[in-house]
Amino acid sequence: MTKCLMIQGTASNAGKSLIVAALCRIYTKRGYKVAPFKSQNMSLNSYTTKENKEIAIAQVLQAKAANIEPTVDMNPILLKPKGESCSQVIIQGEAVGNKDFFRKYDKTKATQKDIDNNLMDDEDYRIIAKEAVIDSLNNLKKEYDIIIMEGAGSPAEINLREGDLANMGAAEIADANVLLVGDIDKGGVFASIAGTFLLLDDADRSRFKGVIINKFRGKQELLCSGIERLEEIIEVPVLGIVPYAENLQLPEEDSASLKEHDWTKEFESNDDHIIIGVIKLPKIANFTDIDPFDTEEDVEVRMIEVHNYQDKIKDVDALILPGTRNSTEDIMELEKSGLADKIRELSNESKIPIIGICGGYQILGNKIYDKDHKESKLDEVEGLGLLDIESEFVREGKIVKQSLATIEIDEESDKDGMFHEIFSKINGEEVTGYELHEGTTNLISANPLFKIEKGIGNNDNDQLDGAYSENVFGTYFHGIFNNYNIRREFLNHLRKGKGLEERIGEDPFETSVENSLEKLANIVEEALDMDYIDKLIFDE
Repeated sequence: MTKCLMIQGTASNAGKSLIVAALCRIYTKRGYKVAPFKSQNMSLNSYTTKENKEIAIAQVLQAKAANIEPTVDMNPILLKPKGESCSQVIIQGEAVGNKDFFRKYDKTKATQKDIDNNLMDDEDYRIIAKEAVIDSLNNLKKEYDIIIMEGAGSPAEINLREGDLANMGAAEIADANVLLVGDIDKGGVFASIAGTFLLLDDADRSRFKGVIINKFRGKQELLCSGIERLEEIIEVPVLGIVPYAENLQLPEEDSASLKEHDWTKEFESNDDHIIIGVIKLPKIANFTDIDPFDTEEDVEVRMIEVHNYQDKIKDVDALILPGTRNSTEDIMELEKSGLADKIRELSNESKIPIIGICGGYQILGNKIYDKDHKESKLDEVEGLGLLDIESEFVREGKIVKQSLATIEIDEESDKDGMFHEIFSKINGEEVTGYELHEGTTNLISANPLFKIEKGIGNNDNDQLDGAYSENVFGTYFHGIFNNYNIRREFLNHLRKGKGLEERIGEDPFETSVENSLEKLANIVEEALDMDYIDKLIFDE
């Protein structure tokens, strides 16, 4: 019989995701078939599974920790914030509508705006969502010995308890014991833990069997008296104090935890390393595309704020415009701040490489058409004009694909260009990625970057993805720099331009993720009372 254990937190970013990943790795190494499960996740970072379904990136990392392929059942409800208190609702991997969680909504009283926004009725949402949670959980139980569940936010949000599917409602469906994680690095950990227990009703409180204090820096002896008093108050044991894990190179879940990459490495001067600027678009999404650069020893990833860009952008060696959940609004913000003109200047005068991914790719073009007003109230907006392409939001349904392509550089027409130099050694090689986009793109005079073997790419018709011209390129492929061949050749081009040594060898990103998971699992296993957790899983 499958056993379920749930990890909940006193607040968002308490460390639930990584504790789940660690437990997945620990029990997998002990020979059990283990799967992660998060019934409801709100995240801007998502991934396409092999079923061509969409789930949160956190469950992909947890599946990797368990050495299994991620599936849609590991995250049956995904909410992607769209702004104005509204989120896109993705049920078992497919977009089914939008939900405003800050108002009660009955479809019998719908306004025309509600209908245009494809807003979901409260009761319809609860029924569909609960059925999906039960179905996905049952599917996992057929295949796995242990399911490590993750909550969302805090179970102490008692105003949301009725109809809850993220925390105690999910624990009730799974009949799971629960461990509560508190983040001591934020301060107030004893109060947040005790307050959580105080606000729960007796039935919910009875599911909590232990507490984990997470992200501790310092001497644990200093906590002893506080832990003794806390255990008296909450009447469950503290199972361990997990130290703050330094230098883990693992994907972040959402923009609230987006790292300030500037702080991760120190260099003597700007001449001894590569500086890659990443435009922190107001509606940035799937920013894990830049994670592989963080594992390169001679690369600084520098986040550049749209309205405070002057100091950080002036000496970058390349610029990346990442994904966004609203490319039309973000290009308008770039224009308003003056950053759009600065990007054009860096491209046209300094000739530094400019890369756009998904929404960032659309922004690089001449125009974005939105006649159905899927993203804004405007029929069309001007792009940066750095690629001779046009994008539009007319296709019905969202493109969600795992994709495969070959690099398609026209060596004759581009023989003197930057991309011939970057890609000539790997022209024709395969690249993988995943697509999550609603817009499509047409090439005017820009050259295609990839020839699609599996997936959609620019549109449904031409089996091509992306575009390049002079020093600018873009693609719909998320995960493009996870392909070591592309990342290596791109960085070596930048290194050559700065007189730095070119690098070859094994992919540091793949090595770092695996090493980080092992390090995390070892830290957690050493810190926690695993005998007690074993009994929670197997003896009850």
